[in-house]
Amino acid sequence: MPCSVVATSKQTKKMRAACCGGVAGLLLSACGAAPETGVERGQRLLAQYQCGVCHSIPAAPGSVGRVGPSLAAFGLRSYIAGEIPNRPDTLARWIAEPASLVPETLMPDMGASDADARDMAAYLLALD
Repeated sequence: MPCSVVATSKQTKKMRAACCGGVAGLLLSACGAAPETGVERGQRLLAQYQCGVCHSIPAAPGSVGRVGPSLAAFGLRSYIAGEIPNRPDTLARWIAEPASLVPETLMPDMGASDADARDMAAYLLALD
């Protein structure tokens, strides 16, 4: 399906690219190949970062850990590590740099990027 935007300058070329990108996204969605959401990506990333070695995490492949606390119903918790308010921004920071919030924590810094930490936080906060 061609875009109806005519590219005559740098700016309109950018507009056309945005238009075509949007159309492509809609077509993919219509075909059942919708882009992965942050929550879905977060679930996959929890397995990729091997969080389940220490934690039991519902519906995360290979998460049978018993060293750290279970993360079941994490979205219903008021606090992270019993000390920090459980909000999306603080949870993402906790995942990315736990010792920056609780210096004496045993949770390791796994090197998660900010984007990865946000998506893992989105998944954990969706657990109820």
